[in-house]
Amino acid sequence: MKPMSAATMCAAVGIGGLTAAPSVHEPAGLDPGAGNPIIPGYYADPSIVQYQGRNYIYATLDPWGGDTLGCWSSADFRDWTFHRLNWPTKPACTSPTSHSNKVWAPSVIQAPDGSFAMYVSVGSEVWVGKAPHPLGPWSNALGDRPLIPADYRPGFHMIDAEAFLDDDGHAYLYWGSGWNWTNGRCFAVRLKPDLTSFDGEPVDVTPANYFEAPFMIKNGGRYYLMYSQGKTLNDTYRVHYAIGESPFGPFTEAPNSPVLTSDPEANILGPGHHTVFTEGTDHYILYHRHTIPFDPEFIGRQLCVDPLRFNADGLIEKIKPTHRGPAFLRPPSGAPEALSSSAGVVATASTIHDDFTSPARVLDQNNASLWRPSASDPRPWLHLDLGAIHEFKRQSLLFEYAWKDYHFRCEASVDDATWTLVANHSVTPATGSPVFIDVPVRARFLRLVFNRQQVDPAVVSWRVD
Repeated sequence: MKPMSAATMCAAVGIGGLTAAPSVHEPAGLDPGAGNPIIPGYYADPSIVQYQGRNYIYATLDPWGGDTLGCWSSADFRDWTFHRLNWPTKPACTSPTSHSNKVWAPSVIQAPDGSFAMYVSVGSEVWVGKAPHPLGPWSNALGDRPLIPADYRPGFHMIDAEAFLDDDGHAYLYWGSGWNWTNGRCFAVRLKPDLTSFDGEPVDVTPANYFEAPFMIKNGGRYYLMYSQGKTLNDTYRVHYAIGESPFGPFTEAPNSPVLTSDPEANILGPGHHTVFTEGTDHYILYHRHTIPFDPEFIGRQLCVDPLRFNADGLIEKIKPTHRGPAFLRPPSGAPEALSSSAGVVATASTIHDDFTSPARVLDQNNASLWRPSASDPRPWLHLDLGAIHEFKRQSLLFEYAWKDYHFRCEASVDDATWTLVANHSVTPATGSPVFIDVPVRARFLRLVFNRQQVDPAVVSWRVD
């Protein structure tokens, strides 16, 4: 099925300077309070490590990767902090056989000795790093050479390496794809205890309908090789799986595969390249999907979580991709609300980019939506009316790109006429996520005034506490 266009998915919701209420044709996924996507911005190919009470997610920066990875951490799956890793980087992971492709598709595991190993695709080859902690410092485990060079298996794409640690302590690596969206191959090898060298020769374990992104899980003594098929560019991307009796198979595709597919009516397109983790005794799948509304000209994927369950026959049940996500993505009952979440708070702006980017989006607690000004707006501003004068100490901003610089001023007023400077990032930009403004303020009105220098501003969330 052809992805729906923006024109068919919604009606107008307003224009700059006016606070626009969602229309009756509001597309699914942009409703307030959705748990998915779990992180603001555009990321793909996630890996997750759970360590000392925190969750660490590593992912490709979209569109199509960057000079490093995205890394986020959270204790509760709701409040995420962006981290800059020292490795991998494109310059540090370049060899004579490297292609031009950027940093993609990390896989991070904790080794039996407590250290951490990362397998990452850079330049169409697989590099391996080691670190004492999920945030590093990371180092090239093999110096200046990749674990798997780009020409290791001519004719196939040496990417998407995924490590699997079996319950007997042995580790395995799975990887491989095809070129031009065809002829994908999956290779597997046992790793030596150092996790940086092969223990034997790799074997081809490619199951039916495989293209890329292998991921291994074990359940009931059997091995489930999950993988993606189709094009990540559109709604053909999906998750299949096959079952074997050993880490090397042979793998037979399950009768109910694929288990995760697009749902165009719900505006969920191209779910895939996933990982699986547990919370308590329950399994969850962490995967990427396309932005809402789908834009075929922009590769901007976002990270989502939904339950993964096994039925009585040991098959993975069909996965229902959702916007709401599991309950743990939402604050517990009785949790204090931000001032900016109160009824009567109004957001206005100088302009909007299109019907999906009204200023009200910064208040909807949904990482799929944002405010973006018109491209021709020379001095964009975003304005909040809290409804009454309040005293507060913190503002939290989530921008579209956590790793880019944003130049702006934050100002406050009690009467919407006389303004006081709260924070000035006009010269020294703000970066990261969240961007905190920890300044005591007494005000009813707030505004952000942006300078268009290196990046166009777009705000996912503006929280006032």
